[in-house]
Amino acid sequence: MTTRGGTTRGERGDGQRDPDLGVIMSERRRLINLGYRLLGSVADAEDVVQETYARWYALSAREQQAIESPGAWLMTVAGRICLNLLGSARARRETYVGDWIPEPLPEPTEWITGRSGGGGIDPADRVTFDESVTMAFLVVLDAMTPAERVAFVLHDVFRYPFGEIAGVVGRSPAACRQLASSARRRVRTARTPAVPGAGQADVVTRFRIAWEAADIEALVGLLDPDATATADGGGLAVTHPRPLVGGERIAHGYAEIAGLWAGRTALLECTVNGLPGLVARQDGSIATVFSFEIAGGRIRRIWAVRNPEKLRSWRIG
Repeated sequence: MTTRGGTTRGERGDGQRDPDLGVIMSERRRLINLGYRLLGSVADAEDVVQETYARWYALSAREQQAIESPGAWLMTVAGRICLNLLGSARARRETYVGDWIPEPLPEPTEWITGRSGGGGIDPADRVTFDESVTMAFLVVLDAMTPAERVAFVLHDVFRYPFGEIAGVVGRSPAACRQLASSARRRVRTARTPAVPGAGQADVVTRFRIAWEAADIEALVGLLDPDATATADGGGLAVTHPRPLVGGERIAHGYAEIAGLWAGRTALLECTVNGLPGLVARQDGSIATVFSFEIAGGRIRRIWAVRNPEKLRSWRIG
């Protein structure tokens, strides 16, 4: 987990005060990490970081000098921007076509920029992987109110005290404590027992093999009877319009997809948000990214992202 704090003004190895550009820009990764966890989108997180820095440089030199910890100031401003965006995002979701799933992330070393110009993404723009960026965790976060989400992420992930969180959320420290507690209960309720990475990878491998063979019996055996498969095309790619519920229904649905994809789609095993997943490669590019939640040796949740706007960070390894 990321720790609280941030660079104080001019902290150098020699103990001298040096409020240079490097001090401010060294916070970029923490801001990207905060933005992605709160918004579920790298592009939106990048926009938050740009706006945060714009506000910093809009301050006068005297105002900047008066800020003891630029890192804490930047995180506070970024948190407020995210809180505002989360409020407006709920309105935008009402017009979103189909189900909305957070943007999936590849291995950090495999990222490419989604911005114009191409090229590799700067290491400072990569999200640090831990439990708080798994797809299952992000989906739980997305179900929270904006205030719950900000209070919980700042406190439980970034270790900010409630006194400082109060300045972000605009509520009392006691109210922020209650928000984080409510969010924590949601996480505990949704959390499944941890499965060793090798065990998850084995289930994903067997699922891929059964899926490629359109082996319905094998697929059913790998799926929890109450499993759910959700797809996000955003109106830009064909998906099943509503979540598929039940292992039998998912198995038949995915077997049908296998028939449609035969001969023109390759399924590749990869890491998605730090856990074993799959990608579907079509015509030389990644068309779909699949994330899984696995418990008791069976798949409980499948998240399939097909919206091309959410796959800009992906390339074929």
